[in-house]
Amino acid sequence: MSRRTEIDIRPITEAEFPDWNRVLNTGFLKPPVVAAEQVEARHRQFVPGRSLGAFEGGRCVATFRSFDQELTAVGGGLVRADAISNVTVAPTHRRRGLLTRMMAQDLAAAKERGDVVATLIAAEYPIYGRYGFGPATAMTEWAVDVPRAGLDPRWAAPEDGGRIDLVDGDDVRKLGPELHERLRRDQPGAVSRTELWWLSRTGVVNTNGAPWTEPYYVLYRSADGGVEGMASYRTDDHWGDAKQPLNTATVDWLIGVTPAAERALWHYLCSIDWVQTVKSGWRAPDDLLPDLLPDPRAARITTQADWLWVRILDVARALEARTYDGQGSLVLEVVDRGGLTGGRWRLEAGPDGASCAPTTESADLVLEVGELAALWLGDESAVRLAALGRVREERAGAARVVDALLRTSRRPWCPDIF
Repeated sequence: MSRRTEIDIRPITEAEFPDWNRVLNTGFLKPPVVAAEQVEARHRQFVPGRSLGAFEGGRCVATFRSFDQELTAVGGGLVRADAISNVTVAPTHRRRGLLTRMMAQDLAAAKERGDVVATLIAAEYPIYGRYGFGPATAMTEWAVDVPRAGLDPRWAAPEDGGRIDLVDGDDVRKLGPELHERLRRDQPGAVSRTELWWLSRTGVVNTNGAPWTEPYYVLYRSADGGVEGMASYRTDDHWGDAKQPLNTATVDWLIGVTPAAERALWHYLCSIDWVQTVKSGWRAPDDLLPDLLPDPRAARITTQADWLWVRILDVARALEARTYDGQGSLVLEVVDRGGLTGGRWRLEAGPDGASCAPTTESADLVLEVGELAALWLGDESAVRLAALGRVREERAGAARVVDALLRTSRRPWCPDIF
């Protein structure tokens, strides 16, 4: 067998960006030839030093990109995050440790910058736990059988005196960013959106290469005229043999900063003539949607899965960034095989704030850094993880203390993919 040539991991240059995109498309099973306009659009995401490539003989064989992000902690605090995306390894170069090397390089840089956490959306479940990530939010998609939902088939204005209007991309770019800011500051697990997010979702910039088809945009204003909700959706054109409409409205995204806005937008979507099914898109597992319908069984779950994965880079700052409804203290022994933030930490938390500092005291609970990430946003239960053998109580009842401090009344949710 011939000896494999050495593979270099390093930030890519501007000149290498087109080849890097070819490998990226190959990894995600998209056509490997990337049009010049698509490369130009994607170049808006290029940050020197944050796009890594693996190179063998001058040819790119793996990709990795990270960028600055803010993540909302429980209580509305914003923490600095190293958002990871565009992770691929060419099928000819798998199982050579390339992802491990790229991940180690990026996380070390993020730690040096002072980022509190790293984030990603995992395409495959088994990969990222070994790098200290844990699933911190989940998502659910519903398909609503409109005729069964029990809503009045005749559209009527929102009962609260608000109104629904169809708008265009200019309106979305003008009003959407501020509306999303209101949402994410109250939604644990939500992340910041760049200007490019709004440009790409309204067809100004096309980063995925697929032909752009304009969706419908709809806006909800409350009775006093304030913008409180917005949605983007698409419809198909499907009719049955007897000329009965069988059309589907598919939601790209929906923002509602009040329950009234959510109710008005979902009722609007379920009132569109000829639409028999409404697909919700990615929603929080405890979204209001099913119970806004007279018959909640009309909303059938089609997807339920993990979503945002978090890797804690600074235990003390992460635990101090969030709020706590209850009062308590405990010592956590955090095992970090990546060597970035392990140790023993005393957490003192209550409604007035929290402090977290290294300690030599005996641990109450021992857990991997990925399990701490799953608990940090309030979605997972330490008692449940103990039953699974994924955390270990050193003091009886410690898992219940963790749950009393960290679990939240509403589930965290990340509306975005990146």
